[in-house]
Amino acid sequence: MEPALERLRTKLGAQAQWRYCMGGLLPDWNSFVDPVNSVTRPIQMGPVWMHAAEVGGVKIDHSLWFRDPPASSYPACVAVKCVELQSAAYVPGFLQKLREECMTNGLNIAKEEVLLNTASMLQKQFPSFNSDRFTDDLCNGNGREAFRADLHEVQVKNITRFPSLLIRRPEQPSILIAGYRQYESLMELFAVADEVG
Repeated sequence: MEPALERLRTKLGAQAQWRYCMGGLLPDWNSFVDPVNSVTRPIQMGPVWMHAAEVGGVKIDHSLWFRDPPASSYPACVAVKCVELQSAAYVPGFLQKLREECMTNGLNIAKEEVLLNTASMLQKQFPSFNSDRFTDDLCNGNGREAFRADLHEVQVKNITRFPSLLIRRPEQPSILIAGYRQYESLMELFAVADEVG
C-alpha cells in the first residue's frame, strides 16, 4: 500500500499529520494465525506476497519465506520506534528502507545486523540521524518501551487488521480504515472524512 499512501501524503501535504503506530502483526509463528489468508506457517506467506505484488504493482521477493523467514515482526517494529525516538520525520524513510530490504532484497529484518545496516543507510540519507543512538535505543530497551506503548494503543482501539488508518479531526468522531486500499479509494475516504469535519 506504500505507493498509494505516498501519493496521498503528497496530495494532502501540510493538511494532514501522520503518525506511525506499530501493530506487531507477527509476535512469533507459534501464535500467529491469519484466517483471511489461511496462513499459519512462514512458507504460506509466499503466495500472499505474490498476490500483494500483483495487486500493488510492486516487485516483491517472496522466496524469503522459505529461505530465511523472519521469526517475528517485533524486532523491526522496535527498530521503527528507535528511529522515531530521534524524530518522527525519519520514520517514513526508515520504513521504506525496511520494506526494500525485506520485500525487494529478500533480507530477514528480524535480524539485528539487518536493522543496524538499515539504520546506517538512513544516516547516509539523513546525516542528522544518529545511528549510534539508534543502536543504543535498540539495545537498552527504549525502543521496546515505545513499541509496547504502540501495542497498547492498538489493543485499546481494537485494531486487528493491518494496515489500518485512523483519521481524526478535531471534535469529530474518528474513522478507521482497515486493510489494503488503492489510492482512489483512500481519496474517497478522506473526502468523506472532510465532509464529516
